[in-house]
Parts: sequence; C-alpha cells; structure tokens
Amino acid sequence: MPQRTTLLRRLPVAVLAVAISTTLLAGCGDDKTTADTKPAAASAGSDTAASFPQSITHAMGTTEIKSQPKRVVVLDSGELDDVTLLGITPVGAVSPHLKTEGGFPTYLKGEIQGTKDVGPMAEPNLELIASLKPDLILSSKVRHEKIYDKLSAIAPTVFAQTTGVTWKDNIALYAKALGKEDQAKKALADYQARAAKLGTEIKEKNNGTMPTASVVRFIAGPTRLYQKASFSGTVLQDVGLGRPASQDVDGSMMDVSPEQIDKADADLVFVTVADDPNKTQQSQVESTPVWQNLKAVKADKVFNVPDETWMSGIGVQAADQMLNDIAKASGVTPVN
Repeated sequence: MPQRTTLLRRLPVAVLAVAISTTLLAGCGDDKTTADTKPAAASAGSDTAASFPQSITHAMGTTEIKSQPKRVVVLDSGELDDVTLLGITPVGAVSPHLKTEGGFPTYLKGEIQGTKDVGPMAEPNLELIASLKPDLILSSKVRHEKIYDKLSAIAPTVFAQTTGVTWKDNIALYAKALGKEDQAKKALADYQARAAKLGTEIKEKNNGTMPTASVVRFIAGPTRLYQKASFSGTVLQDVGLGRPASQDVDGSMMDVSPEQIDKADADLVFVTVADDPNKTQQSQVESTPVWQNLKAVKADKVFNVPDETWMSGIGVQAADQMLNDIAKASGVTPVN
C-alpha cells in the first residue's frame, strides 16, 4: 500500500485527533517476544545520507523516504532494540506490553534519554506521535496493521511482517530505511561470531557434548514453553544448544499445565516471568512433584533470567544479554 500524500503528513495535530477518533487496534497480536558485552553501535559519521531518497518495500507495500530519518518513532520493543543499536535515540517508543515493573527496558536505559512513551502498544497515542513530528515510524504488520493508514498519514511508515523469529530480517529492513545497512550487517555478524564462540566453549567444557536447554515463561494464564521458531529459540540455536523434544520443533511456543511441566526437562532450564507472579501459575508449578523431579531442578540448573531480554528484546542487544546469561549458566566466561 503506498504512503499517503505529503499533505496528509502535515495535518495539524488538532485535525489528526479527529481523524484518529475511531477505534484503534484492540489486541497486541501474537506474543513473540547488566552485562559487560556491548554490541557495536553506529557513529554519527557513519550515516549514509547519500542513499536517499529511496523506496522501501515492506509488509504493507512501498514507502518513499526522502531524506535520512532523524526523528524516529518505534512501536514495539524489537524496533527499540534495533534503532538504539544503530545509534538512534527514538523521539517516541512504546514500552513492552508484558513487563511487571512497567516502563522502558532497563537494559536500554542509557540509550533512551528523552524518549517519550507513546503507548500502550495495543493502542498507541497517535496524537502524541504526531506532535513529535517523526520522519519515520517503525513497527510490524502483526502488531499494527489496523492503524497503518493513520500512522502513514503522520510520517513514512515501514512495517516488518511479524516479530520474534524474524528479528534478523527485521533489523535489516529497518537499517535500510534508516540508511544504516553496513552498521546492521556488522552488528549481526559480530553477534553470530560471539554466539558461535560461546557454543564452542560450552562444548569443550562438556567434553564434546552440548547440553540441552529449555525456556519456561510464566504469564497470566497457562505456562509457556518456547520452541525453535521464537526469538529465544533462535539465540539458543545460534549457540548450538540442544532442545528437549517438546521444544525441538519449528513452532513458536506451547502451553502446558502444571502436570505437563515435565516437558520442560533439560540440562539447563531458563525461567522468565512476564506478569505479576501472583497472576501466574509459577508457585503452583514449582511446588508440584513433577517440577521437583526435573533433572535440572535436582542439579540446581534452573536459572531465572529477565523477560525483557529473553522474550521482549528481540534484537542484537537483547541477544547479547542472553549470551551472557547462557555463559553464566554453563559455567564459562562470557564472550566479548
């Protein structure tokens, strides 16, 4: 779908408020998802303004971007990780839709000074977004398809198809829209090298055998096990860790009851909590004989890790945080 005209993008906020008074997106789509290591960020001198104007083909059509964007709004946590990785402080962003303490991700707190919260993610504040005068808006079709037209009336808007497992393709798309393709390629290559090196060190420590790893997420509702076609799943695969049978499939996640938690059994079990623990089944699950009999529980190999990186981060910086968590759980030195 082509972008609206420049005239629409210059609509005053008051007029825009009328245009957006209709019902916005009601749901947030599929739930996809402190360390020394710091990925390389783009420097101010590495911009590629000469590549503009350019047309970006994306999940909603083609968008014309006339000059290199400077005032960027991001409407999901993966996009927030991506743009800050590339040296951009967004003028507006939404905080993760599942985060017990609220607010922006703590692992990015040094990179989002002055960023306005334009959430909630399910219904972004379009009038506030317009008032920030963005020159680029980034999100995904799975999150905000219903309000794409309203967003594109504010500024050039580029959508990935979905989130989670596609995170590497997404940063490549956004980097192209931002004129920072070289920086993104380098950051991804550096991450892949760190993941591979970590895998080698873990394998050597385990006498040539890779341990298995399971990912358990407690949310308000059924407990979830995360499979290979998820953000956390791709990072575990990049390291080379094995997966238990329940998670060694090309799906995103599966729900389990407390009685089915044996499906999470692995050498290493990583646990995240997305909601208020009192709203989840965590205490119920962890008190069952099934949980207590997991080999990881008996071996003290259950590790609580941040939901905001393992689930919501969906970018290179979050993946690097995961690598450090995996290194610590595996008893090896984090890879720089």
